[in-house]
Amino acid sequence: MTSKHPVNRPSESNFILLVEDDPTLSGYLSSSLTDAGYQVQATPDRASALGVLGSALAPGLLLLDLGLPPHASTMSEGLSLLDAALQLVPGIKVIVLTGQDEDAAALEAIRRGAFDFLVKPASLAAIHSAVRRASMFKQTEERMTLAGEARLHLTARLWEGPKEAASSAEEQLLRRALVATGYNIAEVARQLGMAREHVYYYLNKYGLRRPE
Repeated sequence: MTSKHPVNRPSESNFILLVEDDPTLSGYLSSSLTDAGYQVQATPDRASALGVLGSALAPGLLLLDLGLPPHASTMSEGLSLLDAALQLVPGIKVIVLTGQDEDAAALEAIRRGAFDFLVKPASLAAIHSAVRRASMFKQTEERMTLAGEARLHLTARLWEGPKEAASSAEEQLLRRALVATGYNIAEVARQLGMAREHVYYYLNKYGLRRPE
């Protein structure tokens, strides 16, 4: 689904946030991806990753291990970070890694908006291939943004109908504009072609607030 409204935000298709709590694996992947020409920032947990995602220059790609402390034996921390990443950086391409229940993890991660899914231990070649695909998609979407289009990712249950899907698109487009403008309401209104009063209405409707 596309919108003709221009929504720009500072992110780079070669900037990867790597979230992996195993320091040996994290160092190995960071070094390999850096050698391949990517800018990599590694963090070991959800809290530190959120700090990177909330920075002025946010990553365009996220390589995420779903099993993170303090609940490394479950997917809860990783999935929570996946949700937060897509809210803080709309359009980020998330590649998830997991060694847990593969089918359940894949279904849940993709349902929540992950771009790709790899089972640990994934080969270095498979990881590089997934990152290249994600980077290519990110670059293409950035060109679309410059042309005044925004590609939205929607996950909707078929029985909920078009109204719910439309609301999801509405909220996602508003989130993108808010992030792109640093929550400048006047600029959001200008980009989306609506009165500021309408922007405030939608902020209240979807419960959107500037991140603390």
